[in-house]
Amino acid sequence: MAAVTLGPEGTYSHRATSAIADDEEIDFRQSVTAIVDAVAGGEYDRGVIPIENSIEGSVTESLDAVADYDVAVVREIVTPIRHALLAQGPEFDTIASHSQALAQCRSYLDREYPDATLEAVASTAKGVELARENPSVAGIGHPANAGGGIEVLAEDIQDQDSNATRFFALAPAEERSKGGGKTSVVVYPNANYPGLLLELLEPFADRDINLTRVESRPSGQRLGDYVFHIDFEAGLYESRTSEAIADLEEIAENGWVRRLGSYDTEHVVE
Repeated sequence: MAAVTLGPEGTYSHRATSAIADDEEIDFRQSVTAIVDAVAGGEYDRGVIPIENSIEGSVTESLDAVADYDVAVVREIVTPIRHALLAQGPEFDTIASHSQALAQCRSYLDREYPDATLEAVASTAKGVELARENPSVAGIGHPANAGGGIEVLAEDIQDQDSNATRFFALAPAEERSKGGGKTSVVVYPNANYPGLLLELLEPFADRDINLTRVESRPSGQRLGDYVFHIDFEAGLYESRTSEAIADLEEIAENGWVRRLGSYDTEHVVE
């Protein structure tokens, strides 16, 4: 199964992708949008993107990409995030990593390296790569990325031990499934009036469907206009889900409702 995810090799996205594809079948891109575009275009069987972190919240580029492209979510992968500080030695003046990783280690960095320059790069693996090339740079990434001239200076530096990230495994739209314990939809009401959000949520409450995430993102059309991402614990095969979505489509009659698909959750413990 050909899969694509955020690179270079050694990112947390790479580790999550290894749960669904062999390493020799995994390619890399430098942005979430490029991954989603490649899957939507049929270049790959699967694409794996980070969707939400337990400390820093949703990954906005991922939300926007699944709203902009016609793709299916076929699995949710949850993996713990263990951050380590890696460098050639203890003397460095820059710490490079993905912006989410830097934010997830904010307390540790403020306490231990208050004078260091924090540099946001495309991925945790890219930060480790820079540390391997330059003794004045340290990276933040999984401790397994040590070696090749760099060592682990500190482990488990994330602000909370419960740090975990949800990833979506994406497939071309024709592989969208109605079976699974969770479902994701994207709703664009193309409207703005008092009580709109309540109207969007009531179809689920009325049918005893538990919502696990509700997120709004600017539509890009005009100020105050939003796209809503909704995850819930029910499959598209269920009649109560069909009824709830029918209500959503009525509310969003001037916009649209996109079914990303139903899926099950896999926990990857490393």
